[in-house]
Amino acid sequence: MAQIELDLAHAYRPDPQSEADYALLPLCMTFRDGGAYALLGPSGCGKTTMLNIISGLVMPSQGTVKFGGQDVTSRSPQARNIAQVFQFPVIYDTMTVAENLAFPLRNRGVPQDRIARRVGQIAEMLDISGQLNHRASGLTADAKQKISLGRGLVREDVSAVLFDEPLTVIDPHLKWQLRRKLKQIHHELKLTFIYVTHDQVEALTFAEEVVVMTRGRAVQIGSADELFERPSHMFVGHFIGSPGMNFLPARFADGQILVGIHRLALPDQVPASLLESAGDFVVGIRPEYLQPVATPDAYCIALRVTRVQDVGTHWMVTGVIDAGAGLSDETLVRARLSPQTPVPQSGALAWFKLMGPNTRFYKNEEIIA
Repeated sequence: MAQIELDLAHAYRPDPQSEADYALLPLCMTFRDGGAYALLGPSGCGKTTMLNIISGLVMPSQGTVKFGGQDVTSRSPQARNIAQVFQFPVIYDTMTVAENLAFPLRNRGVPQDRIARRVGQIAEMLDISGQLNHRASGLTADAKQKISLGRGLVREDVSAVLFDEPLTVIDPHLKWQLRRKLKQIHHELKLTFIYVTHDQVEALTFAEEVVVMTRGRAVQIGSADELFERPSHMFVGHFIGSPGMNFLPARFADGQILVGIHRLALPDQVPASLLESAGDFVVGIRPEYLQPVATPDAYCIALRVTRVQDVGTHWMVTGVIDAGAGLSDETLVRARLSPQTPVPQSGALAWFKLMGPNTRFYKNEEIIA
């Protein structure tokens, strides 16, 4: 195992001139030894490029990759001593399950008794002990990907195990089982795991820390709780959560926050000086924290309710804020209410508390308070 340090940028085209020319914008990042990380973001954000740079399949166009303090930028994947699990199963169909799992160890001359012990351990972890003597060719795609996962985990001496969307071919009802199993395996093996996915549920349930990426940039690194409660970038607020964060244009004047036609009091924990110097900014609040009130005060906004949905575990209320400066009639706001909360009727005018301890403020997409 090794601590992995990145100080690099990457462009697939020569002589990049602008940010748009980069697949990965300049970044400095450390993956600690034995940690479980997820690289999360939409297609094209740079997460697979970063994974391939770590593995040695791609050499960065500038900067360095270090494993355990040693520069490995020019080393091959074999010399970096990593294991990689790809999106689709990489196995030998003519071999049995046991032979597939043993192959990386036999290649390295591991004694037979240690191979048998390790293969049995990994097969038990992945619940495939009963299939060890089966030919891989006759197995389902789900089972084949389990073997591929096992081949990535079977070596004990790897610097890191890299996963590139490994659950894509897995049947949906089995995904949650494998996510839990991988988390358990990480706790048992103490290997460094780096997991690429576009699925926030996979990332947040598997990883200790999630790297959220967009447009070639890592915009925030943190735990699931940190990403949800304090998104440092508007993209994180939008991408994490279902639905994502509400964002409303605002400005500060005469000691009050102006949102549409509403003049709102400043929350106690936010210094006025931060917003006075910001000019135009954006107010962000999670739908979970936007709650209806019977008696409005200086922290509330009025919404014309346009839709009420019973989702089973909660109510989803969609409304339109009164038009005003910086807002249009199409500015939608969503509130996620518990089944016990009184729900306003569609078409009604309802008041919701916007300003509070869970309200965030953004300028140029970055958090300011």
